[in-house]
Amino acid sequence: MALKATIFKADLNIADMDRHYYQDHALTIAQHPSETEERLMVRLLAFALHAHEALTFGKGLSTEDEPDLWLKDLSGTIELWIDVGLPDERRIRKACGRAKQVIIYSFGGHGADLWWDKNCKAFERIRNLSVYNLPVATGQSLAKLAQRNMQLQCTIQDGDVWLGDNDNRVEMAVTALLTRESSVR
Repeated sequence: MALKATIFKADLNIADMDRHYYQDHALTIAQHPSETEERLMVRLLAFALHAHEALTFGKGLSTEDEPDLWLKDLSGTIELWIDVGLPDERRIRKACGRAKQVIIYSFGGHGADLWWDKNCKAFERIRNLSVYNLPVATGQSLAKLAQRNMQLQCTIQDGDVWLGDNDNRVEMAVTALLTRESSVR
């Protein structure tokens, strides 16, 4: 019998002073049986960083043709494709061909460093790709916030990011490895 996804509910309050975006989102996030809480929370963080009323979660790890998050316009054109983790270069190239902007949030410490070293030259040639990295401590701290029902606040100001609940607050150190100018964010 196949394992089923675990459903997480998050009431997310976003105050993004950099984009002048202030909104509450009631999110339902499915955690794939093989997905860690750290990866789940990095997906939630990516949502907060790029929040928009049309930004949605993809179907999950088992679906190769969809990202972790995406933003489509009314005609179905993919404006923004967001993946978290260490996606394969072929997957990223395919995504860059389908979307106007692709953003990767890598995490995992040494493994993420090896992934970046292996792929950075190829990624530098892609004009609509941005890659960011989260330190190990940030990912671990985010995982501690994971609960089946979450009340979270995210504050973004001058590039600094804080995510927390009533008891804990995590200050993010998001490192830009490769950035491309884009109107999507």
